[in-house]
Amino acid sequence: MKVKVLKKLENELKIEIEGSSHGLCNLITKRLLEDDGVDFAGYDLPHPLASSPIIYVRMKGERKPEAALVDAVAKVREANDAFGKELERVLKV
Repeated sequence: MKVKVLKKLENELKIEIEGSSHGLCNLITKRLLEDDGVDFAGYDLPHPLASSPIIYVRMKGERKPEAALVDAVAKVREANDAFGKELERVLKV
């Protein structure tokens, strides 16, 4: 997986994630939208055969979009870890 910065302004960030899918981008976008400092967050898959979605985030205040994105990814990681532990407990593996 490779991340490329397409646009970086004071309150906006647009990145392309090569080799990703709707699933990951949807999770990240959902976590971004839970942040009160985020004005807009979304993703686009410009071509259905090319798996390189683009995530866009725009902030309301002084907080940097990079910080919001890193926090969102950390929340996704925490949820994934919690799910993995619960799954292991339930399946007794």
